[in-house]
This record gives sequence, C-alpha cells and structure tokens, in this order.
Amino acid sequence: MNRKSHSWKMLAGLILASLSFFSCAQTEPIGYVKTVTGEAWVSTAGQRVRAQRGTPVLLGSQLRTQAGASLGVSFKDNTLMSFGPDTELIVDEYLYAPADDQLKLSTRLIRGTLNYISGVIEKLKPDAVSVRTPTGVIGVRGTQFVLKVEDQK
Repeated sequence: MNRKSHSWKMLAGLILASLSFFSCAQTEPIGYVKTVTGEAWVSTAGQRVRAQRGTPVLLGSQLRTQAGASLGVSFKDNTLMSFGPDTELIVDEYLYAPADDQLKLSTRLIRGTLNYISGVIEKLKPDAVSVRTPTGVIGVRGTQFVLKVEDQK
C-alpha cells in the first residue's frame, strides 16, 4: 500500500470515528421525565414520544404539554423544571462536565408556564444558565423562579 492511500484511509477512519462519537454524544440523556399528568410529549430529532416517568430528555428535545397537563423533568445536574398546561420548551444547549469547567444550560420557552429550580450548573457558574422567551432572555441568578409566556397570537 502506498503512503498516499494509507493517509486517506487514516483520515477517513478518523472522520468516521468522530461522527460516531458525536452521534453517541447526542443520544445520551441529559435528563428524565419525573412526573406527568395528562397528555405531554417529548420530541427529539423528529421522533415524538408520549411522556411518561423515565422518558429520556436529550439535547435538542422539545417538551410539550397539552391543555390540563403538567410535566416535571430532572436534569443530570439536579436542575428541576416543571411545566404547566399548554407549555412548550426546547433545550438548546446542555453541558455538564464540572471537572472540565464545561457548564451550560440554555432553553427556549415558546409558550406556557415554567417553574425552575436551579441545580449544580447555576451554583457553579451562574452566567451559564439562560431561558429565552419570545420577548427576552432571563439570566438565572437565583435558585428558583416562575415564568409565564402568553400565546403570541
């Protein structure tokens, strides 16, 4: 085998290994549904599943409750989020590697109500937590807050 062919095969192998690593990293749960009443859904990468206790939440997941429903989620860093009826939230970013100082939680509350209780990320790096709404961004600097976003009709 010549040197050029060997280099291309090594490069292709590295690319495949990298893609495999990133696809595995995207499927590792960052949290789990802890409570649910009524009809609620977790959608990730085009896959929509009915929420029930133990349903995994992944990076990019959309959490949605229907009328009369509620949902409670616990994240790896012990952040707790509770959602009221007719709520939609998307988890945009989540990094939890305290030993490497890689900490971040960024979400978008599209509509509905959210009760947030901070976990380790906010305690170690308060500026790393944010909740975006259709009209602004909340930087979390405390242990708990309640937020309501009206439907934008």
